[in-house]
Amino acid sequence: MAEKIKKFFQKKKADAKFKLAGPGHKLNESSSTSVVPPQKINTSVPKRGEPSDATRQAAEAALARLSSQRKDTPFNTSLAAIQAQVRRELEAEKKSADSNLPQLSVNSKQTQLETSSHLAVKGVYFKCPLVSDEVLPKEEWKVKIKEFLFEALEEERGITACLIIHSCNYSRTKVNDCVNILIRYIDNIIGNPTETKFHKIRCSNKTFTEKVLPILGATEFLYAAGFRQAKLEHDGVEEEFWLWSLENIEGMENLENLRDALKSENRVELELDRNLQVLSPAQAAVKIELPQDFYAISPEELKKEQQLRSEMAEKQLQLRTKAMKEKDELREIRKYKFSLIRIRFPDGLYLQGTFFVYEKYGDVIDFVKENLEHEGLPFLLASPTGLKLEEKDYDSSLAELRLVPATILIFEWDPSVSEEVKASGNITYLKPEVMMLMQTI
Repeated sequence: MAEKIKKFFQKKKADAKFKLAGPGHKLNESSSTSVVPPQKINTSVPKRGEPSDATRQAAEAALARLSSQRKDTPFNTSLAAIQAQVRRELEAEKKSADSNLPQLSVNSKQTQLETSSHLAVKGVYFKCPLVSDEVLPKEEWKVKIKEFLFEALEEERGITACLIIHSCNYSRTKVNDCVNILIRYIDNIIGNPTETKFHKIRCSNKTFTEKVLPILGATEFLYAAGFRQAKLEHDGVEEEFWLWSLENIEGMENLENLRDALKSENRVELELDRNLQVLSPAQAAVKIELPQDFYAISPEELKKEQQLRSEMAEKQLQLRTKAMKEKDELREIRKYKFSLIRIRFPDGLYLQGTFFVYEKYGDVIDFVKENLEHEGLPFLLASPTGLKLEEKDYDSSLAELRLVPATILIFEWDPSVSEEVKASGNITYLKPEVMMLMQTI
């Protein structure tokens, strides 16, 4: 059954990719455009220390591209306009009295944060390649996934019913209770195939009505397992039952496979979209707020937290141990599900992305690499206080590194190539197609 589930996902992914390919063309048709498959990005994190031959060669190739960049690259007026705008904003920043590096702060005075026009990010968005290429909020994906799976019921009722149970119900506790009851129904039949008392489920039974019937996909699972609804006389009264018959399935082995599929807890998973943005210095300097989606607590709980801030302010004045301070810090971090990371480049631009708070710092490194114009060159990131994050931090989560709920990291080239990069003159840090994403928040 595990193999059948795997094939189910593979088929759906293949269908999704086929849809993404766009409209087809006849062989004798001329076309002005060609589809170029995206290059696979190497996201492995190299070990620091002595650079490997591959790393050294990549850096040398990147430096060689830098030296010939001005000769080989046509002048792009759009990019030049962006760079000119950034230079003007940097000059204005230097002239202002408050010329320190802007800190990414979170204003949590409002509970209805979505109403603000200065949100650093409008929400948290996800992808689901199995269903489509859209990027949507989680609530919209819940609706789409439900529609997608119910449409697939006729094609593969058993596996699809299992996926509906685990993907389309909100309470994991209620799902687990339902799954345990459904497995007990099936195990009773498998262990006692001729015992007719195990072939009937009374629809008015309290356990069935409270723990099975409310769960989406449960009745579809019963149908796939060989149950059908029928009316039977019970204690002189006609009642609704679910009746099982071997004739309704292809064999007992199919019933065992179905039970295993339900126990496997496979579900349609969502992937967090980075919601990549490029910001100018002026945009990054605006005091920002985070949307409610970033919080792991409800608006009511957030309001209560705000009411306790005055008490916390008094606490700050008291003599507290290091352990007490760390405990308060961890409590603050646990309020968030996501972290907003901004990378500030020497040319003044900021690269912004959204991460789960328990993603690794190495994922941030990969995110930067994917968007660099010269991704073969080694680099470092540092906190606004100057603390450099190193190789040993790659496996630490953003929560462990206290990069939650939002922070700025400063980009700089690795010392091994920094002098050569400086000697090459003014360079573009981000890929041109990424720089073109710069827009007003």
